[in-house]
Amino acid sequence: MSTADGIASWWMPNTFEPILGHEFVLHAGPYGDSPCKVTELDPPHRVGFDWGKDWHLSFELKRLEDKTEFTLIHSGWDPEKVTEFGQPHPMVRDIMDSGWENIVKEKLPSRFDG
Repeated sequence: MSTADGIASWWMPNTFEPILGHEFVLHAGPYGDSPCKVTELDPPHRVGFDWGKDWHLSFELKRLEDKTEFTLIHSGWDPEKVTEFGQPHPMVRDIMDSGWENIVKEKLPSRFDG
């Protein structure tokens, strides 16, 4: 959850480093590279970063007996804004919402099961 290889294994390739203030890139395939900056770091519980011009992502981990609870918070949505690519936030949110469902419910658990 807090290394470039770890994040790439369930989400997308990147140049992340767990250093507060570190600027890095998410390699989003056909959508290009997105600039990011680490803004929160509380190992091993939380990492947060700004993504592009509008969004903020946080990954939170919490131990629950024999499991780990994962919470992803994707904030910064504004129905009046458009992305740096000229797409309205509500349209992009709908697309990303289904993507996060797949990533968090399928891709992430399969990476850490067994």
